[in-house]
Amino acid sequence: MAVSFKELGLVNTREMFKRAVNGGYAIPAFNFNNLEQLQAIITASSELKSPVILQVSKGARNYANPTLLRYMAEGAVAFAKELGCAHPEIALHLDHGDSFELVKDCVDMGFSSVMIDASSKPFEENIELTKKCVDYAHQFDVTVEAELGVLAGVEDEVASEESHYTRPEEVIEFSQRSGCDSLAISIGTSHGAYKFKPEQCTRDPKTGRLVPPPLAFDVLAEIEKKLPGFPIVLHGSSSVPQKYVDIINQYGGKLPDAVGIPEEQLRRAAKSAVCKINIDSDSRLAYTAGVRETLANHPDYFDPRQYGKVARDYMIEMYKEKITDVLGSENKLAQL
Repeated sequence: MAVSFKELGLVNTREMFKRAVNGGYAIPAFNFNNLEQLQAIITASSELKSPVILQVSKGARNYANPTLLRYMAEGAVAFAKELGCAHPEIALHLDHGDSFELVKDCVDMGFSSVMIDASSKPFEENIELTKKCVDYAHQFDVTVEAELGVLAGVEDEVASEESHYTRPEEVIEFSQRSGCDSLAISIGTSHGAYKFKPEQCTRDPKTGRLVPPPLAFDVLAEIEKKLPGFPIVLHGSSSVPQKYVDIINQYGGKLPDAVGIPEEQLRRAAKSAVCKINIDSDSRLAYTAGVRETLANHPDYFDPRQYGKVARDYMIEMYKEKITDVLGSENKLAQL
């Protein structure tokens, strides 16, 4: 039996995107796989009165169990209210859906937003599959994100050796024919903690750390001209904070030359038509840093709550920094 996202207290992304585009900020889209990540996301977004998108990849959905996810999302809404957020705006979003069957199942299980990623397919096939998903999802008022252009990197099931920038000349036809509600584009972001190869970067002579190439803001500007006011999404937008990488490496990890997207570039994008910015790897790094540091300093610990609490606190701090310093979405709820 199908479940409506409205029964769970969730919202779709239509209104939050409209306000974000007009207001010059971006909605945080944070991926989660477990309880600590969910607690951290809801705590940070509720305390800062920010709309938020809970993102679930195909792999995370399989890991957590679809039925448990539905109740976790419903619980997240109740938890936000307990934290003093009287009118939370929480969307549950499928990240990188790869088939109509998966999209349909998520719509039927209470997701309020879905992504169909057919960006690796030829243009016409991408439109055809996207439209099929749109036609189904819109029957239930579920919003649909599509992708045009290919991001490099690896994250969960999504992998590509090379990126291909979105072609601005294709975006009008694609959005009109597919009927998608938002469009993920490729302008140089990348999945994972290793977003760029060393040869793509320069090295800071003082720190020796890699400096990534700048995002293609000229491509973004052209897309904005073609689709004025249309919601644009950036995937692969973790900044890979050096403090978490350093903690992980200090306590036995091996993450040499992990590099992300500079936050000042993400701030610039958030002030444009980019109204949703996806962040996953930074959460994984903060979580792992907390676990490694705690277990290294307390080798006698074996209770998951002992290191899980530290990991959760690190993630809350990180999410708050993203909301205030990068996305600008604090105090942007429709009803404060």
